Amino acid sequence: MLDDPSARISRRLRHEREARRWSLADLAGRSKVSKAMISKIERGEASPSAAILVRLAAAFELTFATLIARAEGAAGRLVRAAEQPRWRDPASRYVRRQVFARAESPLELVEVSLPAGARVVMPAESYTFIRQLVWVRKGRLTLTEGDQLGAEDCLALGEPAKTTFHNRTRASCTYVVALVRR
Repeated sequence: MLDDPSARISRRLRHEREARRWSLADLAGRSKVSKAMISKIERGEASPSAAILVRLAAAFELTFATLIARAEGAAGRLVRAAEQPRWRDPASRYVRRQVFARAESPLELVEVSLPAGARVVMPAESYTFIRQLVWVRKGRLTLTEGDQLGAEDCLALGEPAKTTFHNRTRASCTYVVALVRR
């Protein structure tokens, strides 16, 4: 069963914006997400895609994982499997499991299950403050540059750039993203 943290994410986005004393227009300008969309998300009237959440998190100088962890109120050193937040992207239907993320730790671990045929495009902003490594656990994954990774293959991503994660197969793909904040 997936944990649907939409309401907590909505509240967290509003909290982050208000803590900085930003208007909707301020956040829209920094994130390149429309004021109308931000307002709908904050009111719980829209389910944002991963790409939109990444842009909003980057505007706050946070990673997507940190934004989710703050929304979930994650704390402590031990993170039980049942307590690891899961989120389903409404656009691609991929499932993202936040294995580990803490504000005080530069390391984050995320597991992603990408359905057959699905693709996710992450904007360059998602890589502004981090370095990432992608490790395929099951299936095949094609990245923007044409890099094709099979089970157990690992790829270190380079400088910030728009990146497409594409599962061109008929079976789901599972991969782990290890990232370190700069």
